[in-house]
Amino acid sequence: MGDASRQALKVAVLKGGPSAEREVSLSSGRECAAALRGEGYEVVELDAGPDLVTRLSEISPDVVFNALHGRWGEDGCVQGILEWLKIPYTHSGVLASSMAMDKEVTKVILRNAGLPLTASVLARKAEIEAAHVMDPPYVVKPFNEGSSVGVYIVNEGANTPPKLSDDMPERLMVEAYIPGRELTTTVMGDRALGVTDIISDGWYDYHAKYSVGGSRHEIPADIPAAITEACLDYALRAHEALGCRGISRTDFRWDEAMGLDGLIILEVNTQPGMTPTSLAPEQAAHAGLTFGQFCRWLVEDASCNR
Repeated sequence: MGDASRQALKVAVLKGGPSAEREVSLSSGRECAAALRGEGYEVVELDAGPDLVTRLSEISPDVVFNALHGRWGEDGCVQGILEWLKIPYTHSGVLASSMAMDKEVTKVILRNAGLPLTASVLARKAEIEAAHVMDPPYVVKPFNEGSSVGVYIVNEGANTPPKLSDDMPERLMVEAYIPGRELTTTVMGDRALGVTDIISDGWYDYHAKYSVGGSRHEIPADIPAAITEACLDYALRAHEALGCRGISRTDFRWDEAMGLDGLIILEVNTQPGMTPTSLAPEQAAHAGLTFGQFCRWLVEDASCNR
């Protein structure tokens, strides 16, 4: 797409929204909007609220750049609105977004694709607080939120089950804890970009993901070539199995003591963060793309019927 055609395109950047990840989405949206203006597009930033359909009808964009994170923006809901309005949009479509946001559905699909996962069960909050639903160590987390929102780790040898906060949903995923390193791979179209080793003090939680200094990202990861190749392969296969479009990011845990058998997929993100500390833009930069080029590619990839 040439400069003239880019200048003729009006791009609405959706950001904010009502999810638990509103603040990081606002940051992602600001960064992406600035980058797209730098690439020559006419850009309108839109905080997604109840008047979303009305606002989009008023703006009449050529493309929607989806910078929303979490529920409503990442789970197929806003994608359905954009399909209904026939506005081309970035990232994954309705079905892939919905499936990837539901961690249990994701596991069924990835397991059927022959990809490595850890044991897990769905349980009600009261059951989890009453007694261990699996032998510790294990992790308790919402099965349809992202960005490590509401994650509890129950350590090995814990005598009592966790006491969960009031804002945790009634139905949760309990997952066997996998020790080791945090690795992640971004897929862009039909290409896996690289492997990052995420180094943080303790659990890679919401703070570590989105705060400057909250974690250190080592790219390329200093890991054996066989583990790098497996991450690239597994991420691309996960992207394809779920029917993702645009970009996705697959997160792993790797227990070094077990070699390749210790590499486990944690989840697939269809709306990876696009902030200054985010992993996907770092991997794109390592692959030779500026942040502006990365955002431009997403706009050029946009469509309906995704």
